[in-house]
Amino acid sequence: MVCTLEVFDVDVILNGEVILKDLNLRFESGLYQIIGPNGSGKTTLLRTILGLIKPVKGRILLNGEDITGKPEKVGYRVGYMPQLSEDVGIPLTAFEIVLDSLLLHRKRFPRFAKSSDIKKVEETLKLVHLPREEWNKPFNELSGGERQRVLLARALVYDPEVLLLDEPLSAIDPLGKVEFVELIGSLAKDKLVILTSHDPILFLRYTNEIVVLNRTFYRVGKPEDVLTVNVLREVYGDSAVKLEEHVHISDAH
Repeated sequence: MVCTLEVFDVDVILNGEVILKDLNLRFESGLYQIIGPNGSGKTTLLRTILGLIKPVKGRILLNGEDITGKPEKVGYRVGYMPQLSEDVGIPLTAFEIVLDSLLLHRKRFPRFAKSSDIKKVEETLKLVHLPREEWNKPFNELSGGERQRVLLARALVYDPEVLLLDEPLSAIDPLGKVEFVELIGSLAKDKLVILTSHDPILFLRYTNEIVVLNRTFYRVGKPEDVLTVNVLREVYGDSAVKLEEHVHISDAH
């Protein structure tokens, strides 16, 4: 089934600052990247899609249904993986975090764990390749890469139509990034995946389109159309340089 998410003429103002202006985007199944420097509005866009931020103008539609500023309508239909913070302070095990997410997003009461729920959590933790010996460890004792796998499992376990992933490769070592990219790429075969990234090249072979965003400025298109010196310099300035035939973003992140 094709899943569509549409952003129509969206303006977002936070603390008196215009963060997003006249934003029009259409996502239709597959994988999409949102790139831009720190503070460019990438996370704000994801939170607006989730309904956690209500735009001052415009609408967000999921499969034609208006979900603008309505997190209760987003619910189990969208899975969200936030940026990993060093200071998370979650006093739960990996297994408990994923199970709680499943129960929280259950469509109907009662919200207590059944044997089928335990099986679903186990299947999801296996899917994200978290070693079984880490399942019952406190989240704070896991490595950065293991925490990312738990956060992805938490977003996946209730089988949402859409995945929003905010910097999913942060805190993962280079070898782990390759495996994580392949995992996310495989998920995009069956779901709409929208992710923010500071290194668009890693996801390139799975990417439908890239949104290059810097607050009120944006460009959207196929990777070959937007990963150009001219477009990227409008966003990154002199941090975008051309090395032979390849464009590189010298981002401080």
